[in-house]
Amino acid sequence: MRFDQLGLISPLLQALEALQFTEPTPIQARAIPLLLAGRDLLGAAQTGTGKTASFALPVLQRLAPYANTSTSPARHPTRALVLAPTRELVLQVSETFTQLGQYLPLRTIALFGGVDINPQIDLLRRGVEIIVATPGRLLDHLQQKTVRLQQVEFLVFDEADRMLDMGFLPDIRRIIAELPNERQTALFSATFSPEIKKLALEWLRDPVTVEVAPQNTISDTIEHRVIWVEQERKRDALLALLADHPGQALVFVDTKVACGRLTAHLQRHKINAQALHGDKTQQQRLETLHAFRRGQIRVLVATDVAARGLDIEHLPFVVNFSLPHNPEDYIHRIGRTGRAGQKGIAVSLVDRSEEERLAAIEKLLGQRIRAERFLPPPKPSLSRPSRDTEERSPPSPPERQSVSPVLEELPASWRQRGRKSPSSLPDWWSDLPPMRRTTLVPVLLGGTGRRTPSNS
Repeated sequence: MRFDQLGLISPLLQALEALQFTEPTPIQARAIPLLLAGRDLLGAAQTGTGKTASFALPVLQRLAPYANTSTSPARHPTRALVLAPTRELVLQVSETFTQLGQYLPLRTIALFGGVDINPQIDLLRRGVEIIVATPGRLLDHLQQKTVRLQQVEFLVFDEADRMLDMGFLPDIRRIIAELPNERQTALFSATFSPEIKKLALEWLRDPVTVEVAPQNTISDTIEHRVIWVEQERKRDALLALLADHPGQALVFVDTKVACGRLTAHLQRHKINAQALHGDKTQQQRLETLHAFRRGQIRVLVATDVAARGLDIEHLPFVVNFSLPHNPEDYIHRIGRTGRAGQKGIAVSLVDRSEEERLAAIEKLLGQRIRAERFLPPPKPSLSRPSRDTEERSPPSPPERQSVSPVLEELPASWRQRGRKSPSSLPDWWSDLPPMRRTTLVPVLLGGTGRRTPSNS
């Protein structure tokens, strides 16, 4: 199937062609016709399967009749609202709307916290048709009466399960109370819990359920590995993994403190690494994400704040430095690799304290993950091998020489003297203790007037 078979209008097909998208993904092929037909939809798909475009394209097509180039704010009322749990995901969704709608004069804005609200207010006053927002920042605007939602025709919940996990349910209910009852609603999530399905029945009208993969499954393009390693050796194991996989990598840790410390450790080992966690300012986080997307950062060490909404094309490698406490977060973490049919590798470094977490993840997935044990490299010997040992194998035992073995231990000058008259050395010389021979060497070579063994 091709996009031009889905009933999309020419400006959208033109944008898809410019972005070199030719064939829809399974979730897009099934969801787009239903949304274009005006149905409410409950969509479940693996992370990284094109979920965003599956609702962005129908929204843009529905709003196309309202597109205009007027400068009057009254000509640009808000008609579509997308709610997402994190700032990173809001930015990603907003960027997708902008790219797919590049040939339509429709305005999109991303609303999220952690930044100055005044620039957002200025843009809202000019009028925007599409708002992509986190629930908390949207409530801030509602309280300040800087946004009006009375003309919203299309509501989308993206990563709805995550919003519930983050405690956004009361905020969402307050937002829904501001919306008109007559609207089309779509709810998308990587996983569906019974609670999500219950809320879907409350918020959606006669929804169609679309699942392109069984719940809590993972892409078959991802290779999964578990490496058992002691906690104190995890850093060594990570360095070994990065040496084996020289490309970009995303490393997940469970705390902000661990994120900073691990990043500093990698930097001390001359690895281009940066940290991404909640204590960073929004500007710092955006700059770090942009640099990682451009390939200017090799290793991004992140807490779960980046597990959703971080969209890196062809990211080959994801590492769980510590397993997530919530087993469903494992799916979202590793979903950063193996996207859109690309191959990916997901490695989890697991110590004995994380056995229960691993068991919960495997139970959720319904499969065992192949495991191995980290074997640290042997420590180098403290003694430096001799040149003979480094360059050649040990020689075979020498044949009996005509010169006394003691002379072979003396400097070359004395050995030459001894070889001139080898018979001059008495038998008792070879019977001397090694220490005694050593003390005699300076005498024999120094010309002190003492008699040499050959004169005795």
